[in-house]
Amino acid sequence: MVATSVKVRGGNVILELLDGSSHAFPIYYYPRLAQATSRQLSGVRLRVGGRALRWEALDEDIWVSDAVLGRYPSEVVALAS
Repeated sequence: MVATSVKVRGGNVILELLDGSSHAFPIYYYPRLAQATSRQLSGVRLRVGGRALRWEALDEDIWVSDAVLGRYPSEVVALAS
């Protein structure tokens, strides 16, 4: 899966995908994002040809496919159970 754009708005990361679809997920699904400032969150960049998200200031990387397929960190999975 390849993202063509990414933005953070209203507590969500919003992805526009190459196939024309979009996907959003709450920042609280990722502990580092949940603790970040708005300024840090706005520093997100697409990497690896749109296959990954990178927050340099937070040292956080997220694969687009993991986010779209709901493969979130184990802490979130435990909370959802």
